[in-house]
Amino acid sequence: MLQSDFWTNYWEFIQLRYPDILIATREHLTITALAILLGSLVAVPIGMFLANNKIKWLHTLTFTIANIFQTIPSLALLAILMSLLGIGMKSAVFALFLYSLLPILRNTYAGFTSVDHSLVESARGMGYSALQRLLLIQFPLAFPYIMSGLRMTTVYIISWTTLAALIGAGGLGELIVSGIGVNKKELIISGAVSAILLALVADFILASIERWVSRKTKSTAVSSTV
Repeated sequence: MLQSDFWTNYWEFIQLRYPDILIATREHLTITALAILLGSLVAVPIGMFLANNKIKWLHTLTFTIANIFQTIPSLALLAILMSLLGIGMKSAVFALFLYSLLPILRNTYAGFTSVDHSLVESARGMGYSALQRLLLIQFPLAFPYIMSGLRMTTVYIISWTTLAALIGAGGLGELIVSGIGVNKKELIISGAVSAILLALVADFILASIERWVSRKTKSTAVSSTV
């Protein structure tokens, strides 16, 4: 009976507060998208460069720095950036951008180093320039690895973004923190479930894109060298 009353009250709560939930979801998506976009713009080109230039010390230095960012506890990093950049979305986006670097960088590097060297040499023999080999051969074949890194990073960042509420950045974490503060289960459940669903939907969409694009780009890359 009590359980039935809870779900009745929860449904009434959703009807009353769904605009707030939608606003929190939009903020959550904005923070996540900005962090992953910035991470991709930085990590993908660096990964491509490292894979095509066997400079051992630069490889070690780059991955060491990315690993350091990854190992800093999230609350500690948010606290440091909050003191430097202030309270709000800017600090949260920058912190999550730093967390996104390693998985995207690692998968991009792995994707480009896994490309069959004979295909690249065949393209070179056919007169392809370095840029053409990169864009028409290496990138399509490395794309599944890159997308795998993006998928993993997206799920991680969506979950970590819930902590952004602690520095006033908004998002679904704000519902959870507010619910804990006033001991309101409906707020806690709404924030937590929305974040979980967001991660699942994002992973499904990215997985579908990965499968579709991989089929197209792989066949194009191989046919280009035949």
